[in-house]
Amino acid sequence: MIHSMTGYGKSVLQLPTKKITLEIKSLNSKNLDLNARMPSIYREKELSLRKLIGKQLERGKIDFSIYVEVTGEETTTQLNKPVVKQYMKQLKEVVDGDETELLKMAVRFPDALNTERDEIDENEWNTILDEIKVALSRIDTYRLDEGKVLEADFKNRIASIADLLEQVIKMDPERIEGVRERLRKGVEDLKEKVDQNRFEQELVYYIEKFDITEEKVRLQNHLEYFISALNSKDSNGKKLGFISQEIGREINTIGSKSNYAPMQKLVVQMKDELEKIKEQLLNVL
Repeated sequence: MIHSMTGYGKSVLQLPTKKITLEIKSLNSKNLDLNARMPSIYREKELSLRKLIGKQLERGKIDFSIYVEVTGEETTTQLNKPVVKQYMKQLKEVVDGDETELLKMAVRFPDALNTERDEIDENEWNTILDEIKVALSRIDTYRLDEGKVLEADFKNRIASIADLLEQVIKMDPERIEGVRERLRKGVEDLKEKVDQNRFEQELVYYIEKFDITEEKVRLQNHLEYFISALNSKDSNGKKLGFISQEIGREINTIGSKSNYAPMQKLVVQMKDELEKIKEQLLNVL
């Protein structure tokens, strides 16, 4: 079952004095690219959080955020009164303003506020960690749902390529006969007598260069392998990408050997379906 790398998970935790919002967003990326935003008090837990998120989500461009909103009376930020008073005194020497306006300006300056750094309460952190796991579970469900949509699209497009290949197979005898006739007509136009046996030998050699039997068999095998990999328990976008490259190689070879306009039109349609598959594969975990 494939998973998309696009996902979103959110969870909100209400503690006695604070409200904590946890958000995880992910987009496609070749590797794990994790960006974490959190209050400084939780920074010591960042490394363990990165390991947890990386193990769960594996790959993708991931943004993880912890937002804290104080809802109780408890606060660790205090006004640095001596510094604020000094700022206001200096401002009065520069401008003649209202005390309230000067205060608004003073509290924006450096060191106007003191923030005491609390130690992490381990019980509180364990509660937050449980909620982070809830958010991870939600983004995983989101990715799985997106993966089901992608899987259905892949199966439809692979079926379309298989159907076009069947048309190519049915058309092949007609194409070969057309090649024979063009060669015969070319020789007749020369109005030269030729050795019929030698001509047949050369004809067989020439037609063998346009033979696509091996490509047809390999393409069928690759299409079946793609579906088999798609139905496996693991989500492996890179493996599916490698198989799609092999599919493309066989389609291109059939196109270059076809030398027959109706068949080349079918090849173009196969290429179009494959390109759409490749685009979507960039988003598969």
